[in-house]
Amino acid sequence: MSAQNSARFHLDGLHCASCVRRAETALGGVPGVSGAHVNLASATADVTYDGPLAPVLDAVRAAGFGVDTTEVLYDVEGATCASCVSRIEKAALGQAGVMGAAMNLASGQLRVQLAGGDAASIADAVNATGYKARLHSAETAVPLEDRQQAEARALRLDLTVAAVLTLPVFLLAMGGHFIPAFHAWIGAAIGHATANIIQFVLTTLVLAWPGRRFFRHGVPLLLKGAPDMNALVAMGTFAAWSYSTVATFAPTVLPEGSRGVYFEAAAVIVTLILLGRLLEARAKGRTGAAIKALMGLRPDSARVVTDAGEVDRPVAELQVGDLIRLRPGERIATDGEVAGGESYVDESMITGEPVPVLKHLGSPVTGGTINGQGTLTYRATHVGADTVLARIIDMVQQAQGAKLPIQGLVDKITAWFVPAVLATAVLTVALWLVFGPDPALSFALVAGVSVLIIACPCAMGLATPTSIMVGTGRAAELGVLFRRGDALQSLQEVAVVAFDKTGTLTIGHPELTSVALAKGFDRAALLRQVAAVEALSEHPIAQAIVAGAEAPLPPVEDFQSITGFGLKGTVEGAALMVGAERLMLREGIATAELDAAAVALAQTGATPVYAAVNGQLAAVIGVSDRVKPSAKAAVAALHAQGVKTAMITGDTQATANAIAAELGIDHVEAGVLPEGKVAAIEALMKHGRLAYVGDGINDAPALARADVGIAIGTGTDVAIEAGDVVLMSGDVAGVVNALGISQATMRNIRQNLFWAFGYNVLLIPVAAGALYVFGGPLLSPMLAAGAMAFSSVFVVSNALRLRRVTPGAVA
Repeated sequence: MSAQNSARFHLDGLHCASCVRRAETALGGVPGVSGAHVNLASATADVTYDGPLAPVLDAVRAAGFGVDTTEVLYDVEGATCASCVSRIEKAALGQAGVMGAAMNLASGQLRVQLAGGDAASIADAVNATGYKARLHSAETAVPLEDRQQAEARALRLDLTVAAVLTLPVFLLAMGGHFIPAFHAWIGAAIGHATANIIQFVLTTLVLAWPGRRFFRHGVPLLLKGAPDMNALVAMGTFAAWSYSTVATFAPTVLPEGSRGVYFEAAAVIVTLILLGRLLEARAKGRTGAAIKALMGLRPDSARVVTDAGEVDRPVAELQVGDLIRLRPGERIATDGEVAGGESYVDESMITGEPVPVLKHLGSPVTGGTINGQGTLTYRATHVGADTVLARIIDMVQQAQGAKLPIQGLVDKITAWFVPAVLATAVLTVALWLVFGPDPALSFALVAGVSVLIIACPCAMGLATPTSIMVGTGRAAELGVLFRRGDALQSLQEVAVVAFDKTGTLTIGHPELTSVALAKGFDRAALLRQVAAVEALSEHPIAQAIVAGAEAPLPPVEDFQSITGFGLKGTVEGAALMVGAERLMLREGIATAELDAAAVALAQTGATPVYAAVNGQLAAVIGVSDRVKPSAKAAVAALHAQGVKTAMITGDTQATANAIAAELGIDHVEAGVLPEGKVAAIEALMKHGRLAYVGDGINDAPALARADVGIAIGTGTDVAIEAGDVVLMSGDVAGVVNALGISQATMRNIRQNLFWAFGYNVLLIPVAAGALYVFGGPLLSPMLAAGAMAFSSVFVVSNALRLRRVTPGAVA
């Protein structure tokens, strides 16, 4: 019987006794749950269960309740291969309250989704498996770059020592293969027995000093019955060393003809694997270049204006409301709003847009961007972790630590990979001993050690996370943020991209272009009244009408906003209604007099806004929102990749058709109310996986419902939080970049996995002696070590190619 776990988690939506009963019934119906108690006062559920926690939480959600979960980050040391990753995740998932765990081999971090449970117990469970895990702390954590540099320095030292000690061993053992007279000269000069003793001493030093890392990590895991790559290397080198030691000091124990020494194999294996790990560590150090660059955007101090004058203050000590002076060429210290001055600011490092943006009184400024030639004074509005730059860094780090669905294949294979390698090595030795030619024992040793050494779960473990780290980092440099790592895989499968119109395909700043009046109405007077009502709305179209009317505007009474239809209000004693045609139809107001004018407006791409006074149609006002310059090219680029496009808008059919024709969009859903966008998306999803691009509050449900939600970063925080991908520049060309990065990264991952799996499938039989059976050579353990080291370096180097992905292109 499996061990019982207990978890306590908070429930959202728990209001009454019937809610408690419903929640307990849902929990009790889950297989494996032996006890469930829901507390209405504390809004918590206590559950006793065996097996995974995820089905328990799924049942609660299916019953209509939300579950509060937290993400806990751990720094883990000692993980070197895919088997390590699988073992660490299994240890974490076995703890109470854990609903998800993802170990990133490239960054050395474990992310755990926790619903109740004890964070400290998870670290203890990981430590019990032979690794060293500790809760990540922003204050005490060593930056990934520093950890990678420290690892590279340690490897460089170990490699140097190993190479110095190994060279004499290699020359003594292999010199005769290159210079035949060398073997005879050694025999005459010091004797072969003395040469073997020298090799023994030097090889022992290699294993005990630079090679100790393999034994320190591998042996404990081997004793726990959970061997990893270090264990394979430790077993292989120790087998070669032990056999050679016996052949040197007690040769009579071995059969005649099997008394050769293989010290050089053990020493060279350690040296080559250390070389591979050093190259791998240096390459991995470059995978985090984007994060390093983002962190480097933050200046150390800011010039704060105080009553006593200007004072340099560390950025970490800035507070909301501080007034900061910015000189030409300086980086902006934190997010704020311009309080004085005017200057162009280079925001390319945040948005990916190369053209500087003019900042003046009231303009927002973003921390990390660079001031131009002017002088600005700005007031801090967000500091520390609340700034745009801090949020970007956090988004990228979370995406880099994600586990994609494709990783499931790796997890299934690595669960049995190392045990299978050990079994293969044992079988190889047995077959050589039974069927091999004399000296069978020597052949068995060489083949068995080669099998242990050549197997490379390191490459399997690195194949996916390194590509994710580099791909999402490069995307951030292009102004594309993947808030959810799995969106990286989902996006490359998209068949349809649906766009919101206003603020997404269009500029989002409409202008009043025309006013068609019904008989008996004055243009200026009517516009003032309509503008008075619209002034109470934040909609871009409303703002355009206000900008086109003469001030001052009269007061409004009995104001009412009707979502999806328009506005009502009393102005100067007259009852006004302003909105879409459907508002007029709903209120029974005849529109025939101005229908022709409305159609003509819509055919030009303008939005017709109807106005009625005292129940009588008064005017149709034309408001036009210019299409973004990059929109047409973006749509064309999507079509070139075989992706269909659609537009979902609340605008009239005629207006929507005009814009769709201008941009070349395939399908139009017009006249859609905010609550109807989800239904429109669900209808489009019948044609394949769908991505939705939007920027407004009313886009949040649609962004969440789509297979991939792409939020325009210049839009609202609500839309950004709902999106899976965020385009920081607000340019729809970012959709093409996001799709390109997704396709390039997934192709890169598939290449890495093909190499990692194919390498083992092909070379493990070769190491076992498959070629020798057909007259070919028997693979040397030294060559096996070189091939193994090259495999990991190849995977990381291939991932680094993603750093060269260009905007709108696929590498």
